[in-house]
Amino acid sequence: MKKITLLTFITALLFTGIACAQHNAHEDVTATPPKVIFSKLLNTPSLKNQEFKMVVVTFAPGETSSGHRHPIPTFGYVLEGELESTFEGKVYRYKAGDTFYEEPDGLHNGTRNVSADKPARLLAIFIGDAGTPFLVPEKHGK
Repeated sequence: MKKITLLTFITALLFTGIACAQHNAHEDVTATPPKVIFSKLLNTPSLKNQEFKMVVVTFAPGETSSGHRHPIPTFGYVLEGELESTFEGKVYRYKAGDTFYEEPDGLHNGTRNVSADKPARLLAIFIGDAGTPFLVPEKHGK
């Protein structure tokens, strides 16, 4: 029941259009840093001290992100364009309207905008313990 309630809550937030601008420069893995558009601390009877974030990631034409991990569960929705993502060694291809889920701490070797002349945008949704970063750049040599 908790999963259904959480999913209903996330869906409701997506359609409300609520936006809160925030930015953490240390989280850059693309030329245009990911932009947090909504962040909310959840303290309900079933969700204690959980933080919900909506982040828009913009990929320039042909851009590939650097390696990184998300330490908390990740939900994604491609807003525009087409992306190719290598996650835990497996290649995935997503186009506008596609959604996905990623388990915490998986390695993103890179996500690439497949277009040479159009940007791609991704809405990433994160939920986890308050204060946990949503993105950790991969250290070289791993």
